[in-house]
Amino acid sequence: MSKVKPAPLPPDTVIGGYRIVRKLAAGGFGVVYLAVDTEGQQVAVKEYLPSSLATRGPGELLPQVQPEKLSLYRLGLKSFFEEGRALAQISHQSVVSVLNFFRENETVYMVMNYLEGSSLQEFIITARELKKQKVFRESTIRSLYDEVLRGLRIVHQHKMLHLDIKPANIFVTDDNRAVLIDFGAAREVLSKEGNFIRPMYTPGFAAPEMYRRDSSMGPWTDIYAIGACIYASMQGYPPNDAPQRLEKDRLSLALSRLRGVYSDNLIEVVEWCMSLDPLSRPQSVFALQKELSRETERSYTKLTVAEKMRLQFDNIVSDKQKSLLRKSTDVGTKFR
Repeated sequence: MSKVKPAPLPPDTVIGGYRIVRKLAAGGFGVVYLAVDTEGQQVAVKEYLPSSLATRGPGELLPQVQPEKLSLYRLGLKSFFEEGRALAQISHQSVVSVLNFFRENETVYMVMNYLEGSSLQEFIITARELKKQKVFRESTIRSLYDEVLRGLRIVHQHKMLHLDIKPANIFVTDDNRAVLIDFGAAREVLSKEGNFIRPMYTPGFAAPEMYRRDSSMGPWTDIYAIGACIYASMQGYPPNDAPQRLEKDRLSLALSRLRGVYSDNLIEVVEWCMSLDPLSRPQSVFALQKELSRETERSYTKLTVAEKMRLQFDNIVSDKQKSLLRKSTDVGTKFR
């Protein structure tokens, strides 16, 4: 029997001077609301409310946390608060703007600019359902991730990591800006400290070191996720998760299907970013930006007849796997 998720705050609740309008989204670590400030400006308010640690009944304000989970709840709360304070220091059009953060109702709230548009995940799902040869044009992929990397570089310069980069957390605004949202510092702290049965990160986009408690993470960890996002923007589906790849790595085979569709350089960039060994990846965003900007040096490798026949067989196997994937999860949540 699945656990009941904590109830969101009811509309018209006032917290920290912001009036809740409605719930926008809810995940395993919190709830995001549309709210208005005292001047009537729309903002997004994110509430720390991990469903694995806290409960809350309809109409209530205070989360209820069992005594044995209280220390872990407070650890995540501290990380979430520090994340808000750090993000408030960053001003970049490709990083979500944190306007305010405060404690109330025995939890923490982060106030951000309200963005209108759609997530990259939604664009990928729409594009792949059109069943074209390319999910996105290569020029679109390069310009989109150039924007994302500009923001990520600033984040890393502030000694922060995102730790949850995926298409659902890259937001494309109505005025065509790519913005990194929903940082995962609190999620990572709880993943490392708590003994949870299910992982707290998104399979396919989490680097191998995120699955190990004793490993060190750095810019290379976010760069793995960027590579996985570029892969999804080319294939229309997420790559295999890191544990699967460590057992049997089929990344090169999957990317070989895209030879002649995307340039050799872009395919090599994805393989570089998604190296299973952290030291074999780009060690900085700058190094990746430099390689991704080599758009003028495109060359395309054509497949031989033998390679086409082998890939045709592999595609049949892959289609069976995709069919099983569709049965096991709803199409709209494959990247979540």
